[in-house]
Amino acid sequence: MDKIPLTRAGFDKLDAELKHLKSVERPAIIRAISEAREHGDLSENAEYHSAKEKQSFIEGRVKELEGVISLADVIDPAKLSGTVKFGATVALVDEDTDEEKTYQIVGEYEADIESGKLNMKSPLARALIGKDEGDSVEVRTPGGVRSYEILSITFK
Repeated sequence: MDKIPLTRAGFDKLDAELKHLKSVERPAIIRAISEAREHGDLSENAEYHSAKEKQSFIEGRVKELEGVISLADVIDPAKLSGTVKFGATVALVDEDTDEEKTYQIVGEYEADIESGKLNMKSPLARALIGKDEGDSVEVRTPGGVRSYEILSITFK
């Protein structure tokens, strides 16, 4: 299996979620299932079925997180430099609207566009990888082709 690249912050976030699921959520759902069983007939017990459904979700997420963490390749962006690559924080300007945006290129498990974490497999990230400050890139989006200029590249 391929290693999964993660920043230290991304790894720590996934690890904290896994510990929370195992130490808080799992015991709570076991108690909820036990209480629902005490209410008698399980075939028409909505609380029981809801708790079992939540338990299934929690166990699935635990397995997913354990798999990701076991394959994690933690990369420290501060030790990198040069062109855009995994871990780089890239400041861009939209050449049409002059709107500036800053993104950090991260793996799919820590990607969150709202907080500026761009999945390295996204069209924009793929267009940026290997480029340098001052370069222009064109990206096909659902709204048409967009052009961006790279203002700065930092590794922190």
